[in-house]
Amino acid sequence: MSAAPGVSPPVTVGTNPFSRWAVLAIVLLGTLLFVALLWMIATGTGMGSANDGQAHGEGRGLNGYAAMARYLERRGYAVGMVRNPGALERPGLLVLTPPAFADGEEIQKIVARRRRIGPTLVVTPKWLAVRPGRQQQAQAKQGWVRLGGPMPPEWRGFLDQLSVSIAPLPPRRAAWAGAGLSGRLPDHRQVLSGGGTGLVRIVGSRDGRLTLAGYLDDGGAYPGLEAIAQDRVLHSGETAGLHPLILVFEPDLLDNYGMARLANARLAEALVRASGVAPGAPVMFDMTLNGYARAQNLLTLAFTPPFLAATLCLLLAALAVGWRAFLRFGPPLVPGRAIAFGKRALVANAAGLVRRSGRLHLIAAPYAERTRERLVQALALPRTLDAAAAEAAIDRALAARGHAAQPFSVVAARLRAARRPHDLIEAARDLHALERILIR
Repeated sequence: MSAAPGVSPPVTVGTNPFSRWAVLAIVLLGTLLFVALLWMIATGTGMGSANDGQAHGEGRGLNGYAAMARYLERRGYAVGMVRNPGALERPGLLVLTPPAFADGEEIQKIVARRRRIGPTLVVTPKWLAVRPGRQQQAQAKQGWVRLGGPMPPEWRGFLDQLSVSIAPLPPRRAAWAGAGLSGRLPDHRQVLSGGGTGLVRIVGSRDGRLTLAGYLDDGGAYPGLEAIAQDRVLHSGETAGLHPLILVFEPDLLDNYGMARLANARLAEALVRASGVAPGAPVMFDMTLNGYARAQNLLTLAFTPPFLAATLCLLLAALAVGWRAFLRFGPPLVPGRAIAFGKRALVANAAGLVRRSGRLHLIAAPYAERTRERLVQALALPRTLDAAAAEAAIDRALAARGHAAQPFSVVAARLRAARRPHDLIEAARDLHALERILIR
């Protein structure tokens, strides 16, 4: 069907395709996604896995320490990964797993700052890890590596009084003992050990020749470590109040390669307990020395206590304002025009201007003249009459109708003589009443 020529087709106004609740759901979903995006940017969540085959707390290769972190978490410790350098000064046990090429002076600074904050466990690197070959990549998972050979650390500036050496052990004596536990090493051909002044042995080779793990004897009182130490310790008491520094020279005691054995897992927990950290306390694995340091910014602080409370309050306030705007009382008010259309608006604007000027009495004489002109025209009086003759003729017409009201000339004279607004309105009302009587 087509519209007739010259006639516009009717326009159909469609309904709103979105209901109020649909709009509310879209707004809430978009807000939640935006807040989640800000949180992910601030915390680094979802920015890729750190399982890159290196020796750190998230590494799942043979040289990583993900198994130790997961085991301690299952045992009730509050395990976390530290990517912010400022978080290295939090209480709890800090596990440092620096690479072989790390800056020794930087490690020394971190350890020195923590001596009065909490215990520190430093694990030295040993293996040079490489990616699996082409034939093995099909079966290898992400983060898996091949151990290519030893690569002892060169940390100049960190505990230079200690030394690290690599030596093979006979297969029959490739075992460790310490902390009331014993087990076998996964690779007896390359065993890393330490030595030097002030080193107290905790874990050693079974023949007693090598120190695989120990702690630094700096005069502090460390009851947990003293209970499992293999050497005698004499305390001077000069550095009381310090937290212990534990050194694990043979990483296969704690890495994924060694944590495949139950004895190694028990040794890891024994070292954590001996450092003075009980289940429920924080155990932090450092990621900053492994290249995953993230600088702190305002967005990070917004999602970090105690500033997180202010962020939550701001989100709740925004939610309350949005809900109040969504459920407003009544329809929205449409603002009126500054200058309305029509004669009514023109008269109102003119009246307002006269009233604001304070010259209301000036309109009395023009109003009386305009009323007289309308009555002259309505009564068909001669247009040549002057004002006095015209008012006298209007008075005669009013008397002829038998009304006892005041004559027109009297009311007009009273209007012209009025000065107060009340007198003006009263005289104008009487003059308008006489006009209605004569015209009706």
